[in-house]
Amino acid sequence: MKSEMDPLKVQILPDDHPSPFSTMYTFTKPKPKPKTSIILLIVTSLVSVAITLGLFYVFCSLLLPGRSKFRYSVVIDAGSSGSRVHVFRYWIESKKPVFDFGEENYASLKLNPGLSSFADNPEGASVSVTQLVEFAKGRIPKEMLKRAEIRLMATAGMRLLNVTVQEKILQVTRRVLGASGFLFRDEWASVISGSDEGIYGWVTANYALGSLGSDPLETTGIVELGGASAQVTFVSNEVVPPEFLRKISYGNVSYKIYTHSFLHLGQNEAHKRLWESLRNKAANSTKDGIVTDPCTPKGYNLYKNAQKDSSGFLAEESTLTASLQAAGNFTKCRSATYAMLQEGNEKCPYKHCSIGSTFTPDLQGSFLATSNFYYTAEFFELSEKDWLAEMIPAGKRYCKEEWSKLKVKYPEEKEEYLLGFCFSSAYIISMLHDSLGFALNDGRIEFANKAGEKEIPLDWALGAFILTTDAEYSGESRKMLGFSLR
Repeated sequence: MKSEMDPLKVQILPDDHPSPFSTMYTFTKPKPKPKTSIILLIVTSLVSVAITLGLFYVFCSLLLPGRSKFRYSVVIDAGSSGSRVHVFRYWIESKKPVFDFGEENYASLKLNPGLSSFADNPEGASVSVTQLVEFAKGRIPKEMLKRAEIRLMATAGMRLLNVTVQEKILQVTRRVLGASGFLFRDEWASVISGSDEGIYGWVTANYALGSLGSDPLETTGIVELGGASAQVTFVSNEVVPPEFLRKISYGNVSYKIYTHSFLHLGQNEAHKRLWESLRNKAANSTKDGIVTDPCTPKGYNLYKNAQKDSSGFLAEESTLTASLQAAGNFTKCRSATYAMLQEGNEKCPYKHCSIGSTFTPDLQGSFLATSNFYYTAEFFELSEKDWLAEMIPAGKRYCKEEWSKLKVKYPEEKEEYLLGFCFSSAYIISMLHDSLGFALNDGRIEFANKAGEKEIPLDWALGAFILTTDAEYSGESRKMLGFSLR
């Protein structure tokens, strides 16, 4: 066998001449190692390990339950006019949740009517809830269902019902959600408070605008006009009575927020309330007396259409009298709605009450007007800059128009919505300008249903999801329904 070392022979002779006694010394020189081969072997090994780990990760992500980088959550917003399911997909980076409300990571579906419509038949609520659950299932991998949390949060429509009826409906929804395959607890199906709803809407808006987690004075307030209630929520520097103050934290920033929900003053409930007062007045009038409804377009036959209307504004046909007539008039409708908003104001126990006897601090910062504020402004095609000022002439033109002409002009609009636009135009001015004090040319308030560069929907359910998920990964305690944010 050949040695790894080649001998190097050196003969050393005397200085003058060669000698037979010359001494022979042998030195050994190391043979160079094959460095290139070793490095190549190391690199090849590392690449093999990397590929193996990569394939293992892909295998785990695709085939093993719970190993996907994505996580899922579902929130059902059980509103007064309908229920909407929101399906969220998110992921974790540096131990923090990352949200994206684009089409790939967010989906929603709304079904009518609202849960409160099943007051006389609680079991009927199971049908729509089941459909919403199936929609959510279709957007979440099967192996992830048991790890995906699902919640149902009911709002003002359910708050209008007595607690016994609420609980019967909720029990039906809990049965459906409990058998859905999602991660669910009974307390996750609940009726949330109006202030929770306001806070969630505020969180959604400020997340969309990029101001959540920044200076409180740089945040944007929310005024929301729902079907059964209206919410006003914003950061205020004033001393706010504790019953109107909510404290929340996001990131390293704490916020002290004024919020209040005006139950019964949502657009549909307020319209119904006004109409019922007119009906009672007509019922008590003399036989030849006529009571006019200034918020209903002229020519709308209240008696003939009592059974046809599905908005809830009209009473049963047998209770109507010919003495109540539609006589659309924006100015008179504005006066009537303002009077309704100011009921009880003389009993205000606080420094200032803008609506009824409820404390409201001075307006501070910019605002977004959402829900029915947005829908009415969009219907009248108002500009974003001067929309409040433009609402008055638009409302006047609409209210004085004949009902038959309105149906021809807007053939694709549902009659129940057409019936409400005279009222809503006047009601919006009464609430925002006459009561809350926004100037008609106030650039601080804009109407919107989406916000931010990514046009994130201004649904309060997104705010509920954001706060829930952020609290879970930040280690903060939370109450699984409505949150304990105080």
